Amino acid sequence: MYKVDLSEVAAAAKRLENVALCSPLGLNETQSRKYGASVYFKREDLQQVRSYKIRGAYNKISTIRSADLQKGVVCASAGNHAQGVAYSCARKKVKGMIFMPTPTPKQKIAQVKMFGGDYVEVILVGDTFDDASQQARDYCKANAMLFVHPFDDEKVIEGQATIGLEILAQSKVGIDYLFLPVGGGGVASGVSSVFKELSPKTKIIGVEPEGAPSMSTSMANGVNTTIDEVEKFVDGASVKRVGDLNFNICKKNLTQMATVHEGKICQTILDMYNKDAIVVEPAGAMTVAVLDDYREEIKGKNVVCLVSGSNNDITRTEEIKERALLHAGVKHYFVVRFPQRAGALKDFIEKVLGPKDDITHFEYSKKQSRENAPAVVGIELGSSSELDALIERMKAFKFYGEYLNDKPDLFQFLV
Repeated sequence: MYKVDLSEVAAAAKRLENVALCSPLGLNETQSRKYGASVYFKREDLQQVRSYKIRGAYNKISTIRSADLQKGVVCASAGNHAQGVAYSCARKKVKGMIFMPTPTPKQKIAQVKMFGGDYVEVILVGDTFDDASQQARDYCKANAMLFVHPFDDEKVIEGQATIGLEILAQSKVGIDYLFLPVGGGGVASGVSSVFKELSPKTKIIGVEPEGAPSMSTSMANGVNTTIDEVEKFVDGASVKRVGDLNFNICKKNLTQMATVHEGKICQTILDMYNKDAIVVEPAGAMTVAVLDDYREEIKGKNVVCLVSGSNNDITRTEEIKERALLHAGVKHYFVVRFPQRAGALKDFIEKVLGPKDDITHFEYSKKQSRENAPAVVGIELGSSSELDALIERMKAFKFYGEYLNDKPDLFQFLV
């Protein structure tokens, strides 16, 4: 069974000289004060391709035989691995066919094309990474080209593992906790392998989205398991099945797996930007977002969070804010039944809304033949604790129609 060899990781680090940045490891004062711990960020979001994926992609492509490289390479990716492959193809002057899921943010697609230039072609297909991956593999077979897997590959794992060597070389203190993001498991398996050998006392926590718990499910089942559905919001870490190599390594190396809600990730993205001017994508915020769940454990400890990427599309900002408010319990949607008379809206505002509540969404449909006309209303509360009182006032003044937050079939049209 494959085991990461530190000599191969060192060789990968040599190949990556002048290609990947030795990203900074720095104390984050905001999180350190919040948790009473020394919280360090390993800033892989500062890589040229704005994620750690350049490491594994370049290491893999650099170790392919020249005769095979002449045919070109193929990859599937939700964005960051694609950028790493595109950059590597341009640097090595190799043809690359890059398959990406159709919902991939436009910003990531544009970056792939920019880094790859004339050497790469982007093909958008399927709804998820797994869909795009299958199409990419079929293309490989039909065209006798090599597939550069984003995580389930020895050379990719060894490339990502170079982050572990850097952290240990940069840190002046013993590391008590290491938080690693988990999508397919490439970076978690690589970095954890380095720590298991060189810093065995460090507790290693893998973190994945609550809506895509493929590693957590596999760990619980004791066998690599394909999950049926994934929430696609955390596009850089939403896969239905982790790599087989990665699962076998992670089940031995990781102290624990944790999941974090997408809404909590969104609030963390906003906090990191507003408080520290750090721009991260959803997958890049996971290791920081989960710290709340370890508040008591990490107090007084030395903690490292791998901030994995910053490829976020600014057009997603409103959705990120919405998800954060919903998770905090202050954003709520209702069907409100307004009497068809003058002054009904004024009564609703004055008698139903609290002094700090705000209407953020309003869709009204007047029905000529009805006494009451429905409106879909979004309300942002001053405090999450005020929801029950708001609903009571709606019912008392006969405005209440239906609560939509807990009705996913209807709610999906609003968020």
